[in-house]
Amino acid sequence: MIAAVETYLAVRRAVGFTLSNTEYLLRSFAGFAKERKQRLIRVDASIEWASQARSVAQRHTRYQTVCRFADYLRIEDPRHESLPTNHFGYRKTRRVPYIYSNGEINGLVLAAERLPLSDSLTPKTYAALISLLVATGMRISEALHLLVADITPNGLLIRKTKFQKTRLLPLHDTAVAGLGQYLELRQTKKRAGEHLFVSCEGQPLVYWKVRDVYRTLLRSTGVKPIGNRWPRIHDIRHTFAVRALESSPPGRQRVGQHMLALATYMGHVNINATYWYLESTPELLRDVAAASENFVQGECL
Repeated sequence: MIAAVETYLAVRRAVGFTLSNTEYLLRSFAGFAKERKQRLIRVDASIEWASQARSVAQRHTRYQTVCRFADYLRIEDPRHESLPTNHFGYRKTRRVPYIYSNGEINGLVLAAERLPLSDSLTPKTYAALISLLVATGMRISEALHLLVADITPNGLLIRKTKFQKTRLLPLHDTAVAGLGQYLELRQTKKRAGEHLFVSCEGQPLVYWKVRDVYRTLLRSTGVKPIGNRWPRIHDIRHTFAVRALESSPPGRQRVGQHMLALATYMGHVNINATYWYLESTPELLRDVAAASENFVQGECL
């Protein structure tokens, strides 16, 4: 079965998937099947192997990995058994996002500009980074991978995405002007390197360092943890999505078009990831409730 695993991985990697965890899991499953002298995928063996994981989420991940592998193998050899999906009944739960107020956003940018760092460019780097995240809703990983060459007349070219896809991100004029000012300052400080956001040594910013600095900024602006969890950098992306949906034009058809445009802009591969934001604020929940009530009463939406 290991040969089939290698072929499967090669086919999927040819279209852009990295599959590091998938490779680890399928190699483990192939070894498990070999010990039992099974050359074909069987439901009972797949469940037994997946059940070795400690949590339901891990068991689900292991099982679904084999499901996709089995579907691939069954195309050429139907002797492989078809595995029933979601055997463990796992349902993904999302952490409730923190939605920043405009005051908190402004406070974070100002706090970044006042960072007590010896390098005079670093505070401006963090201020520009946070401002770009606010203006675009892009993922922090995408921002940290940006190159200077990715700034084009038509917007930002996002090459390093979560799903290995490239997209062009249009920018508001204010965002273009802000990036231009940052690049001019960076040039006067003689910071080399192809990455857009760099450290005082001229090296690309790394996530763990940005996360630590961001936590410092939260404290200085008075933003506090909820329970034992601090708001995250990723919550800026959530805030962008929610604000964009709140500004959606009225009318069911126009809302749907707005939702699709937002999903494309944010790089979602599944529209469900965008619809999830409808339940993130009381304002949006009231709109959903009102639309549902109208629908039940037979009114035109």
